[in-house]
Amino acid sequence: MCGRTACTLSPDEISRASKYRDRTGRRRRPQWKDGDPDKYRPSYNKSPQSNSPVLLSRKHFDKEAPVDECVLTAMRWGLVPSWFRENDPNKMQYSTNNCRSESLLQKKSYKDPLLKGQRCVILADGFYEWKREKGKQPFFIYFPQSQVQGTFGATEGQVQGSFGATEGQVQGSFGATEGQVVGLSCEDSNNQASKEEASAQAEEEDSEWTGWRLLTIAGLFDCWTPPGGGEALYTYTVITVNASPNLQSIHDRMPAVLDGEEEVRRWLDYGEVRSLDALKLLQPKDTLTFHPVSSFVNNSRNNSPECLQPLEPGSKKEPCPSASSKMMMNWLQKATPGKRKQPEENAKDEGALVNDGDSTKHGDSTKGAGPLQKWLLNSETNKRSRNT
Repeated sequence: MCGRTACTLSPDEISRASKYRDRTGRRRRPQWKDGDPDKYRPSYNKSPQSNSPVLLSRKHFDKEAPVDECVLTAMRWGLVPSWFRENDPNKMQYSTNNCRSESLLQKKSYKDPLLKGQRCVILADGFYEWKREKGKQPFFIYFPQSQVQGTFGATEGQVQGSFGATEGQVQGSFGATEGQVVGLSCEDSNNQASKEEASAQAEEEDSEWTGWRLLTIAGLFDCWTPPGGGEALYTYTVITVNASPNLQSIHDRMPAVLDGEEEVRRWLDYGEVRSLDALKLLQPKDTLTFHPVSSFVNNSRNNSPECLQPLEPGSKKEPCPSASSKMMMNWLQKATPGKRKQPEENAKDEGALVNDGDSTKHGDSTKGAGPLQKWLLNSETNKRSRNT
């Protein structure tokens, strides 16, 4: 089961964090579909009917594009079948937020998009799950993080050896040596500085992502158009499988996680990998880690770093506004990168959000997404995160 996620990266950061390999093995950075970055809002607490970043083949939108070329788009969580005949998609009488891998070929809502190759990868920092023991204890579940983390799990060595220029290469290609600089005119110096600045910017954009490793979840999508005409609505469903051994104590189901670049490539390449073969990728993954969080996350209107804050053993389930927690929250807000897209309060695209434990309400009191990676990697509490 998957009913809540977190995705705090900006659109540009998501593009950098979701580089993929095509059939030839070439590393490529996906671009956003026109207009879609504005539809996505970073959030510590995403619920069904909100928009999430999704990776899929560009050929779904451009028939002339290669099937192994990927694009990013913002899709609404909760699949609306293309054959749904009501004018309001919210009138659906059943939930399509999740779909069981075992029944994909049994239900028309999922069978049709599966056989059409409408496979996608949902991107998230991680997801929340609730353990039912004397109430509901929420946990945040995500890929283990390392200090130097490549896209989709590439190691530092792989990044440098395959895609990263060495120090000598950078100097030889972009930077002038000391001897070359001496004797240059003022105009030449300015031109050289401009070239170096442009090269540095290009290198930064093309450099391997070393931030938070995004969770890559297998999903299906569909495109629904109102019977009376109007704008097409793209929606998705999260595929679930039996929980892996290390997560069974929390819940008996988990999202179908794709671990590594090759699994992501095969799931998205519907031209090379047929549907029945792609289903073999949907297996429980015993590679995730987790930590308990406060019941503060239960209310979908709560959208702040407190949703992810590791819960101290034996502490109250509601976060205590101690001096240290206030200091941490203040640091998170001030440390927000300047270029990071700021979520808007009560964003229209968030729609009606579900609530696990409280009444369902509309709206989203959203604040700036903080540097999740630095916080969780350096937090002493995170060192005690359970991975058993």
